[in-house]
Amino acid sequence: MTHMLTLGRSKTFLMLAREEPVPFKLKIDRELIVSTKAKLKLARYPQQELTAEDDWSQGTKLKELKRLAEYWRKEYDWQEEEVLSQSHFQVAVDVEGYGALNIHYVHEVSDREDAMPLYEKSSMAFAHPESSFQPASHVVAPSIPGFDLGPAPTNFGMGPTNVARAFDAVMHRALGYPKYVLQGGDFGSFITRSVAIQFPQRARAQHLNMYQLSSIFYSDWEKKAMNVRRNFEVDQSGYLEQQKTRPQTLGIALGDSPLDLLAWFIEKLHDWVDTDNYSLSDKEVITFVMMHWIQGATPGLRFYNVAFYRSRDTESTFETYVPQSTGVSMYPKDQLHAQRVANIQFWKEHTKGGHFSSVECPDQYLKDIREFFGGLAVTKAFKD
Repeated sequence: MTHMLTLGRSKTFLMLAREEPVPFKLKIDRELIVSTKAKLKLARYPQQELTAEDDWSQGTKLKELKRLAEYWRKEYDWQEEEVLSQSHFQVAVDVEGYGALNIHYVHEVSDREDAMPLYEKSSMAFAHPESSFQPASHVVAPSIPGFDLGPAPTNFGMGPTNVARAFDAVMHRALGYPKYVLQGGDFGSFITRSVAIQFPQRARAQHLNMYQLSSIFYSDWEKKAMNVRRNFEVDQSGYLEQQKTRPQTLGIALGDSPLDLLAWFIEKLHDWVDTDNYSLSDKEVITFVMMHWIQGATPGLRFYNVAFYRSRDTESTFETYVPQSTGVSMYPKDQLHAQRVANIQFWKEHTKGGHFSSVECPDQYLKDIREFFGGLAVTKAFKD
């Protein structure tokens, strides 16, 4: 039986039995759509920034904000996204040290007998490769609780360590996969490593598209990447300090004003996308913002508080050696700086791409991951 789940002002989450996945179709409360457009129409815009047209040093450009806000209000159609959306599931799991938690995920099962279960957030294409020579996967794409369509946690303490425990419970106990492989970027890179550290008997290999740079002698590519990292720390990390220290205060503004949330994301998308080689469409931008607007921004912001401020969840995942086979794809606008603590079997440095590599350069993203998971090191580890 497939349920209808309506999200909006009064968010409705399914009543779930433990570890029994429930399929549902996504529907957004039409009242939320109407009120969003009304808020955008009544928006009060600030004074024009006092910088040149191509200078983003003061933040989001007013001209771009107005243009995208008008597109959101007059042209954007969320119902098109509902029609195109994948089959969704929710499942309740018990997380050791935390308690009960509802997890949203998408599950695409391959028809290949040799398919590996894969935790991966971005592409269902891994389930149905065009060639029999390419590896196939049963793709499980869970949402971090409080992000996207992931039900917001009701208890304090949801960071990468507990999310890793929840995702392993989904893969192993709810879906019955005795072993699996992992892929992660952004927060997913921390969660992926945490899963590998906590559950090495099941997590057999990992691929990351956000990793660290650490060396005595840096190559030209690494020197450029380090400059990107330094620029982030000096000029682009103010959002992180606010989100990790006072998520509730910030969430009030971002959760009530669609214009505020849009402006918050426009700046980050401008900074993090490799705009010399890819431009997000207006539809992609608004859909991305909508995924944070539907249930409000606060739950996602609280995750930063736990991950970066109330615990050492994020740091500890890159201080612990991961013995499983690890693949890394490095993109020039997406860097960390820490120690290389993993059994690296695959390493690629690309000249194009940013923080959203699966969107900006999907062919390269697919190629790297297929090459790594189809390699001897991973196939051997998965069969052992």
